[in-house]
Amino acid sequence: MNFPIRCVLTLAYAWAAVACGAATASAADLSKVLGSVRLEAGQVADDVETVNGSVTIESAARAEKVETVNGSITVEDRAFVESAETVNGDVTIGAGSEVRGDVATVNGDVTLRSGVQVGGAVANVNGDMLLEGATVAKGIETVNADIRIGSGSRVSGGIRVEKNDGDGKWGRRERNPRLTVEEGAVVEGALRFEREVDLYLGPGVTLPPVQGIEPKRYTLQ
Repeated sequence: MNFPIRCVLTLAYAWAAVACGAATASAADLSKVLGSVRLEAGQVADDVETVNGSVTIESAARAEKVETVNGSITVEDRAFVESAETVNGDVTIGAGSEVRGDVATVNGDVTLRSGVQVGGAVANVNGDMLLEGATVAKGIETVNADIRIGSGSRVSGGIRVEKNDGDGKWGRRERNPRLTVEEGAVVEGALRFEREVDLYLGPGVTLPPVQGIEPKRYTLQ
């Protein structure tokens, strides 16, 4: 089962749990069905979740799972979370923050600011990805995203661009996804391209071997 589908199933279960008022929620959890949720600066909580609304983790706060279904997630600077996952919404992780596990959305952009450390994978289906000097330990997965790996970023675990099966399930981008690796960025692990990709490389960038479809290569000026 690929990562985007796992994300959908996991959050569907989370939706059911929150909507039914799961008795397992602790007093330290922050959860809603309707409306946005905010963990204030410097505060500590367990799971922070909603179904229809955004989630904000303010600067220097700490939380475990951070989840929503229809809404964006914002983790401000120097915060810590165990994971950050949504279905329909963007995920933005602020400078110097740490995500011990995965960062994922199905329909939305992913932005990792300078100094962010992600201990798991980063994944989406539709929406773009931007790494501004961030570190990702277990790779990147997408179907339709443009991915920009900025200078000073490091991605271990490789990059996978999955095939769009054409049945309308994930939508379709008219042009090829674009993967840009800027000068001073490092990518370790295989590049697995299951569809055509336009690859833009900065001066001096070397990449691991490509598995699957050979990309169209361009040089950044």
